[in-house]
Amino acid sequence: MNFELKAQDSKSKARAGVLTTAHGEIQTPIFMPVGTVASVKAVHQRELKEDIKAQIILGNTYHLYLRPGTDIINGAGGLHKFMNWDRPILTDSGGYQVYSLSNNNKITEEGVKFKSHIDGSRHFFSPEKSMEIQRNIGADIIMAFDECPPYPSTYEYAKNSMDMTHRWLQRCIDWLKENPELYGFEQSLFPIVQGSTYNDLRKESAETIASHPCDGYAIGGLSVGEPHDEMYAMSDLVCSYLPEDKPRYLMGVGTPANILENIALGVDMFDCVMPTRNGRNGMIFTSEGIINIKNKKWERDFSPLDPNGTSFVDSDYSKAYLRHLFAANEYLGRQIASLHNLRFYLWLVNEAREKIIDGTFASWKNVMVEKLQTRL
Repeated sequence: MNFELKAQDSKSKARAGVLTTAHGEIQTPIFMPVGTVASVKAVHQRELKEDIKAQIILGNTYHLYLRPGTDIINGAGGLHKFMNWDRPILTDSGGYQVYSLSNNNKITEEGVKFKSHIDGSRHFFSPEKSMEIQRNIGADIIMAFDECPPYPSTYEYAKNSMDMTHRWLQRCIDWLKENPELYGFEQSLFPIVQGSTYNDLRKESAETIASHPCDGYAIGGLSVGEPHDEMYAMSDLVCSYLPEDKPRYLMGVGTPANILENIALGVDMFDCVMPTRNGRNGMIFTSEGIINIKNKKWERDFSPLDPNGTSFVDSDYSKAYLRHLFAANEYLGRQIASLHNLRFYLWLVNEAREKIIDGTFASWKNVMVEKLQTRL
């Protein structure tokens, strides 16, 4: 993997770069659609490439481990071949799912015991097991196994959790050194900064993580219910301690406005289920604001779904038609909304990149953030 900075905004910390992997280049800042179980919900891989223009997608270690299982993925020759996706893939470590399934897990120094959300069967993830699973999945970028503390957390809990995450990182690194890649290309490990919303812990974690010479670095634990101002404060602090010549990935964030604000703080990579999940519930993100397509006001609005949109669905379908599909509970409505939202997110980060390069990002961002939060 190689990361090259191409431009930096003079009035913020926003950066434009190129991240090169075995499966292609990624222009940053970038948004990664979430393909939890080797599928971005309601979207074909061809649509991801040709319409949404996704450069990289995310897979989920926990879910892929449970089904179809690493033996099947390995038998197919890795996740790229299994799902017919020839562009970069990032897999998370399973740590966030451990957090989200907190009622069904037990965390110790060795790892995490948990019950499957599918059938209640018992399983165990350790740093070594997470690396083994991600080796078999074969993503270009793999995440170190971490514990994601809840919000709010006591200082003591957050510190103990952070310290364990650091110890787990060394175990991940040691396992990878002893176990070569399976599919003929290098996988890049990204460690994860933790520390909840405590400044000194975030600083300590960022410095500890940065002391390991890795291809990139992630910021975790900032999509767990904390106020946006605290998210931005932690992102700003952490980015000031992470290496400037490596990509920075903010995990699980967020709204379009969240993404622009964090780009301004120096973050390069994002993922979130929001465009597809909210789209399936009728929320449409646009450059002029947010549409709840289920509202009666759109019932006789025969104008294009989004006259400024760059997906084929934006001109092919009207607001009235999409509202009708949701009212009739037709799955096509959820597909159209998902396609639009994902394309909008990719358009947004590409626009941010262009504004960084031409030197107008900061003023453009301020105008856009206000628009993006408007309810239409």
